[in-house]
Amino acid sequence: MPKTKASSQRKQKSKFIPYATGFKPPSESEQRKAISAKSLPKELEPNDSFFSPVPAPTSADDWLAQYNEEGQTFTDFLEENPWISSLKRKAAKQTFVSRGNSLPEKYPDGKIYLLPLGEFSCGSSPNFNILVEYAQAFFCLPVDVLPGVPLESDEGSSSVHWVEARRPGSSLRSRKITRPQKFHLDSRHNDKSGKRQLQVNSILVNLKRNIPNDALCLIALTMEDLYQASNDLFVAGMAAGNHRVAVFSFYRYDPSMAFSIEHWWDTNKNILVDEEERMKMIIQRSCKLLVHEVSHILGLDHCIFFSCCMNGSGHLKEDFSQSMHLCPVDLHKLHFLCGFDIIERYGKLLEFFEKYDLKEEGDWVKRRLEYLNEEHV
Repeated sequence: MPKTKASSQRKQKSKFIPYATGFKPPSESEQRKAISAKSLPKELEPNDSFFSPVPAPTSADDWLAQYNEEGQTFTDFLEENPWISSLKRKAAKQTFVSRGNSLPEKYPDGKIYLLPLGEFSCGSSPNFNILVEYAQAFFCLPVDVLPGVPLESDEGSSSVHWVEARRPGSSLRSRKITRPQKFHLDSRHNDKSGKRQLQVNSILVNLKRNIPNDALCLIALTMEDLYQASNDLFVAGMAAGNHRVAVFSFYRYDPSMAFSIEHWWDTNKNILVDEEERMKMIIQRSCKLLVHEVSHILGLDHCIFFSCCMNGSGHLKEDFSQSMHLCPVDLHKLHFLCGFDIIERYGKLLEFFEKYDLKEEGDWVKRRLEYLNEEHV
């Protein structure tokens, strides 16, 4: 008997990708317990009009098809987070107020620093002013951009160097420098394509040496492609959380780029995308990557409780499909750590999304604010 269209669709929808061995999606009671053991304010209620369960895997490469993550509840966060105690005080060379409850109170001079690494060409790279705007709205913490670090290749050589001028306030030993210093970065090259990738560990070494004294963290952002191990196709980035530094690449976040799934050097800019939509997608993807990784440095682990911008991702397609918003579990963590007013924060995010015409994200926040403000009307 020939298959009908409807029966074919049912078969396609029935395709099942199992979770990683040992992983079990949390129940509703486990979701609520993960937010807080106490009664919840309206801002943190897991209303299913806004917060859906963490998505089931649709590919064997999805994060939860590969990794059995336990998840980090709010209680776990309070017990584990080094920023809440005085542990980070040893590394941060700035004013520390032990009686403070939030990051702004404990580290009144503290900032999130962004550092441009290599070239950022207009029209094909994220705008750093936009990244700063979003990070400030998301964390409600000061965000600043350091002078960019040029990358230099020796003529006739495949070597890559970090070119550095001494900056006031850095942790470099005080000495008179008459010319820029150069530091070798590990890299790999493909002669046929002319493409290169930078190795993340050698970048992190330089970041540790240059972190400003008043930094909560220092995030290097680059348009260079990155890898860690020799068998990597690529990595989006890497963090050294104990040292408060990280590096991340936007190279593969351009929707007009096509990438091989076999060879790291096989990339082409041949996908036709409307230029206005392309820039919106670059903003959306790069902003989401930035706050996800800064949140990790601030002590937030991957989320398994809801669809959330802190969900893990096993590949770019999964990454791009994930939410820009925090679920109630991680909103509670960040609210406790950063000390912001939740409704005011949503207001700042709405201004950002409307300014850059990110309609889907803006509509979600607008609905959220209308719901939270209902009792005050």
